[in-house]
Amino acid sequence: MTVWTERAPLPEARAEIGVAELGGEIHVLGGTLQAAGAPLWACARNTVYDPASDTWRERSPLPAPLSHAGVAVLDGLLYAVGGFLEPVHMRPRDSVFAYDPATDDWHVLPSLPEAIGSVAVAAAGGLLHVFGGRTSSRIVKLDTGPGGPELSAGFGTVSTHRTYDPRTRAWATATPVPGPARDHQGVAVLGDRVHLFGGRREDISDNLSRHDVYDTATGEWWAAAELPAPRSSGAYCVLDGRIRYVGGECSANGDAASFDAYTDAFEYDPGADAWTTLVPLPAPRHAFGAAAANGTAYFIGGAPKCGGGASTTVFALG
Repeated sequence: MTVWTERAPLPEARAEIGVAELGGEIHVLGGTLQAAGAPLWACARNTVYDPASDTWRERSPLPAPLSHAGVAVLDGLLYAVGGFLEPVHMRPRDSVFAYDPATDDWHVLPSLPEAIGSVAVAAAGGLLHVFGGRTSSRIVKLDTGPGGPELSAGFGTVSTHRTYDPRTRAWATATPVPGPARDHQGVAVLGDRVHLFGGRREDISDNLSRHDVYDTATGEWWAAAELPAPRSSGAYCVLDGRIRYVGGECSANGDAASFDAYTDAFEYDPGADAWTTLVPLPAPRHAFGAAAANGTAYFIGGAPKCGGGASTTVFALG
């Protein structure tokens, strides 16, 4: 039986991060830090994990702080798209940054047509695809209890599908995401097809299990096997031609204040169009990220309970 192992932890507890593999190493971008139980503003860190040595180091930071950014690698560059500057889903950004590992430099690219966070980003067919997300066009004040911090939350989820062509440095509009508008969804590329799975209609009480596939060759969408359970804000990556989706927000486990994240782990086989259940994550997590390198999938950071929180853990599954 495949088992989980722990690797060297993140230098600092972070959540709502962007994670991607580039050149055999794993970059952890931005995210929220945590202090005394209260979420802090987004950070600009670019922390890199070397699986071969099980060590971390810092590289050139993002040009601006980001949480909930979408990340993807295209033609050897690491892209960070959109995101939020403040909790909770507040002050969305229209920024697009590209990191060149050869020079350890970031480049500022043409902005998104709208400020947005919690987007799903994928590199496929020579383009950068940006799906769904949250514009925070509707603001709701949160009840944090007596003596709690003053916090508001941004809402406003969309079904947009935009593409960026690095050759022309231009944005275009593509076929929208089918079904309900969603954010915090999973995304993975298998060949010329982009898979979108899970996500939420703004609130964690309205998670989705749907699984939609976009064919970059034809511009068409179709439905694939749904996730075994509705999920959002989990971590996901592709390993050996299969999609892994782990954790998510949020599992009712008694009092609302003690709701845990999920520990479920699922794997999708595109040949069979079916999901199977893997060994559960050793601890509940949401708002974390994942990437595969050298035959192993790494699941990094995240929060154990609903809402805020952060961790340093790195769980690996071959």
